[in-house]
Amino acid sequence: MTTTTRPAARWKAALATTLVVAAGLFTTATQAGPTLDKIKQRGSIKVGVGTTPGFFAPDSNGRWQGFFVDYGRALSITVFGDPDKVEFTNSSPQQRLPALQAGEFDVLLSGVTVTITRAFQLGFHFGPTVFYDGQGILVRKDLGVTKAADLDGATIGVQSGTTGELNIADFFRKTGKKFTPVTIEDTGEFTNALETSRVDAITQDSSDLVGKRTQLKKPDDYIILPERLSKEPLAPAIAGGDDRWLEIVNWTVNATIQAEEWGITSKNVDEFLKSPDPAIQRFLGVDPSLGQAIGLDPKFAYNIIKTVGNYGEIYDRNLKPLGWERGYNNLWTNGGLLYSPPFR
Repeated sequence: MTTTTRPAARWKAALATTLVVAAGLFTTATQAGPTLDKIKQRGSIKVGVGTTPGFFAPDSNGRWQGFFVDYGRALSITVFGDPDKVEFTNSSPQQRLPALQAGEFDVLLSGVTVTITRAFQLGFHFGPTVFYDGQGILVRKDLGVTKAADLDGATIGVQSGTTGELNIADFFRKTGKKFTPVTIEDTGEFTNALETSRVDAITQDSSDLVGKRTQLKKPDDYIILPERLSKEPLAPAIAGGDDRWLEIVNWTVNATIQAEEWGITSKNVDEFLKSPDPAIQRFLGVDPSLGQAIGLDPKFAYNIIKTVGNYGEIYDRNLKPLGWERGYNNLWTNGGLLYSPPFR
């Protein structure tokens, strides 16, 4: 028979009380948050987007379409079980971060680059990287340049409010070359400056440049140079202070990546409901224990995949028609950088 001394008994009792209190605090923290509360009271999610074909653009009927738009609809599914309880608003690079700080948006899905100053100085939290990008340069072919270093002395358009301003300056400083920057705030004037020869080239994330090249009157007269001047990991951005909302953003994105890892698509997801794999049963809500444990609809991942598809489907539907290759945006099993933490 084992006996317990009074000091040990008191210690165990205190520990048990501490764990109960901690568990209560944890539950409260993960269930509440100012952003998520506003979203639920409003009945919709406010999403800031840009205007780049393939990533975000309204169609002829005014309905927003694109890679990042699909993630806005996926978030709406996670929160409301409905892909259409979301409001998309075009926001320029100069306006988007201040608007997020001011609470005008619940999340930015406008191709925001993750940076340390945006995290520390501006207090933003970032979800998983959904698109690995890099800054490029779009030039007129008649300049006869084949690489960025050939642009010594060129006039280059940069868009204010983006990481591109600093990146292009760093590049020319490192290479010992010179250039004349022309800062352009109006997104609509950015490509016009190139077409009217106000600038010799424009620089921005290559994802933006691919879309902008398609909008030029004579796209074949322009090329994107091969160099990538920077790392531009694009991720959902939210204001700090709402851990629950951050985790919803995180796991909504991860669900699309995990589904592709398992080969689950919008077309075959119903067949996977019969899978004997316990991990897939939890993921799709056949076994509701996971959803119940995290306080979400057990079928949230199933509903996302059934409605908007897995990561590969979202990518192929929106970006493949523009000529984009997966590259770094492939699964880790295919040589890319996409990787989902475990759903358990």
